[in-house]
Amino acid sequence: MENKKMKIINWENEEAVKAAVKVIDSGGILVYPTDTIYGFGVNAKDPIAIDKLNSIKNRRGPISVIAPDRGTVSTWLNVKEEEKLHAVSHLKAQNTIIYPIKKNIVHKKIMGPDSTLGIRIPNHPFCKLIANSCTVPITTTSVNKTREHPRNNVEEILNSFPTEIDLMIEDGDLVSSASKIYIYTMDGLKNIR
Repeated sequence: MENKKMKIINWENEEAVKAAVKVIDSGGILVYPTDTIYGFGVNAKDPIAIDKLNSIKNRRGPISVIAPDRGTVSTWLNVKEEEKLHAVSHLKAQNTIIYPIKKNIVHKKIMGPDSTLGIRIPNHPFCKLIANSCTVPITTTSVNKTREHPRNNVEEILNSFPTEIDLMIEDGDLVSSASKIYIYTMDGLKNIR
């Protein structure tokens, strides 16, 4: 079997978003920068792409997604109309919030118990561009194998995943910690990480 070479594009390159959307739409594996650490992105509705991602990370279970804005998130939520504005007001940079969501927003393989989904709106220009350009939600999960530390620079990522990634959108070394994770409840947010 021939080894494929990962393509690397800087996030500011005018071709970056188009190339990333093509990878997502074709069921490929994308690595992209967020406001915290690099994330693995796949089409969150594509069970085959999700299986590939789980295989690379050596894990199973819920995976969060990025969203372009609070308005989009409010259309995904399975909460009372009058609660939506309050629910999305908690979405801030470097936070992931687990919400109950409607059917057919993402594939059930990445959902948590009781039809829940972790959602982020990362404060990184590339995340906003890709989330606005894709017609499907995109996963966001740290670039590492389960129980290993997240890979924070291009060289580490290349060494750890030499053939598994289709495209890397790079932004140098990202040294922040992973996002904080909360569960949305009627009584407010409950911190779980």
